[in-house]
Amino acid sequence: MSDDHVYLTLAEGHEDDTRWAYGTGFEDPLHGVDTTVPDGVDAAALAALCVALGDDALVSAQRLGEWVTRAPELEEEVALANIGLDLLGQARLLYSRAGQTDGTGRDEDAYAYFRDAADFRNVRLAELPGGDFAFTIVRLLVLSSWRLAHFERLASHPDPVLSAIATKGAKELRYHRQYAAEWAVRLGDGTEESHRRMRRAQEQVAPYLGELFTAFDVRQEVVADLKQVTDAAGLPMPVYRPLPGCGREGEHTEHLAPLLAELQGVARAHPEATW
Repeated sequence: MSDDHVYLTLAEGHEDDTRWAYGTGFEDPLHGVDTTVPDGVDAAALAALCVALGDDALVSAQRLGEWVTRAPELEEEVALANIGLDLLGQARLLYSRAGQTDGTGRDEDAYAYFRDAADFRNVRLAELPGGDFAFTIVRLLVLSSWRLAHFERLASHPDPVLSAIATKGAKELRYHRQYAAEWAVRLGDGTEESHRRMRRAQEQVAPYLGELFTAFDVRQEVVADLKQVTDAAGLPMPVYRPLPGCGREGEHTEHLAPLLAELQGVARAHPEATW
């Protein structure tokens, strides 16, 4: 199966080929959406969900941003930067919703810049160091497939704000998944060296897959996506080797704190600064 075929198959049924960064269009996904928490929706649980999904997006965006000036080609640098901006936009909306519903009234900056690593609830796969391009592609494929499956379910969430965020975000995540799938096939079915690196990347990612499926029950959708791509790339399916600990419970690797130090340094040094 060619990488073009994988791309077209994964995109099937989604004619809206959204490839631009969050915020570059003129459509506000929350325009006219009632921000009142609906009856029957647990506001605390809603806020916790928004924070967790926002943390996944923010940490992933920071890792993708590390490829700026370092990607193998200018086109890939722009693509990875735009994917990171998409995720950053999702994080901003999710943090804003969390602040509206958790009773604190915190804004997006408070969540992003003024929490310590132990307060973050992102999955650990997002925080691992960038590694080589193959690792970035394997991680992006896994995380985008997983996040897309969850966002497609959240599009029917009873909270209209989260539903709107998920509906908008799913359009972007389909492109993220397709981009990663194209590269996974090129590298897996490419040279001996690129195939070797993809196998190594799969081994590095595999221990963290169990945490994803524990966080949200979307295993069936994600496994189907991964199998389609790995079959086309001549790669095996990753073998789950679960590690103890859970990012959703504030248990992180040693890599998150220094990553957040880079992200939060200026804001903490000048907390009252304005543009």
